[in-house]
Amino acid sequence: MGDLTPGGSPIDLDLFVVINLAFLTGLYLWAAHRAKHRAFGWNTGSTIAFIAAMCALALAYLGPFGAWAHDAFWAHMGQHLLVLMIAGPLIVLSSPVRLTFVNLGPRGRRRLVRVLRSRPVEFLTRPVVGWLLFATVLLGSHTQLVMNWALDGHDAMEFGIRPIYLFAALVFYYPLIGSDLIAKRPAPSVRLVSLGLMMIPETTLGIVVHFAPIPLYWPYEQAAAIHGFDAMADQKFAGAMMWAIAMVLDGMWMMVAAIEWWRDQEKVTRRLERQEARETLNA
Repeated sequence: MGDLTPGGSPIDLDLFVVINLAFLTGLYLWAAHRAKHRAFGWNTGSTIAFIAAMCALALAYLGPFGAWAHDAFWAHMGQHLLVLMIAGPLIVLSSPVRLTFVNLGPRGRRRLVRVLRSRPVEFLTRPVVGWLLFATVLLGSHTQLVMNWALDGHDAMEFGIRPIYLFAALVFYYPLIGSDLIAKRPAPSVRLVSLGLMMIPETTLGIVVHFAPIPLYWPYEQAAAIHGFDAMADQKFAGAMMWAIAMVLDGMWMMVAAIEWWRDQEKVTRRLERQEARETLNA
């Protein structure tokens, strides 16, 4: 790992990122505090999930993964893992839509419900649409044409690739985990299978990158020569990260979905038991 570390500071204090993360964190904490003093209340676990998501984004964009993402392929891939498979689902588990609903007035809540029931949102929250978007963004952004273009310009990565990755993650995970407001949640079995199918594009990308016989992206090849490490070792390590770590993270979110399925079944069972008890008393 040390042999693949570029020179320079492992910290990239991008003012644009710092301001946005600080603003979103402050806004969420203010809304959560406000919700606690209303009749709805607010779950501390959701707040913890949001803070953890912001920490993951800070590590991805301000830490070594952000500082070295243009020089080392493994840092770039680690950034993807943090955003797509840690920060994205944690934001979904923090229930930002429900928090917005709680803090709105009656008119605002009606408008939000209309948006959630609209055709565009209903289309985007279909598991197959989320899966296709996630897979297209992950694989499409790693074609040589797109990747070389993004690496050749810092603005393309910061204002193009990064927002698209976070958006794809939120669209994919929103209907599959957590209890955020959604007009039509897929069946538990569909949610579990959808999360498992995400291993296909992740594994495909990891295998292609790891076993490629030549360096795939010229900016990383040039950076490796400048910093004095092996471009192929860097590329193989990046592929192994996507291949192995992504599968572990996918398994973790599948466990979350399975636990939610079990809890839903427990609620149904208790409801049926109460109904049966009432019918027995009335007989």
